[in-house]
Amino acid sequence: MIRSYTVRIHNSQTETYHTVQVPEDCYILQTAEEQGVQLPFSCRNGACTACAVRVLSGEIHQPEAMGLSPKLKDSGYALLCVSYPRSDLEVETQNEDEVYELQFGRYFGKGRVRAGLPLDED
Repeated sequence: MIRSYTVRIHNSQTETYHTVQVPEDCYILQTAEEQGVQLPFSCRNGACTACAVRVLSGEIHQPEAMGLSPKLKDSGYALLCVSYPRSDLEVETQNEDEVYELQFGRYFGKGRVRAGLPLDED
């Protein structure tokens, strides 16, 4: 028998709260959308940070979350597009740029990329 869990989502961008029922074998983002909840997303395959959340309570399973390092996962970050609930959950959406910086910032020695500069300019 497939279990279903209650997932409470705080969308910090819109300051809204949503509660959805998600079967343990379904992605949280897709199931929330099917229940009328609009959340941030982009790639839908676990490679970016647009749907990143911070897990406030509960257990989540995200074996396909390539866009998060093991360190970020261990720190409580998850990607809703490729996450399955393993208990009742409470999560909060995150700023995509902040999560991206945590994930990849160390690789950009000169800091953040600035828009509008020619490619050959340092």
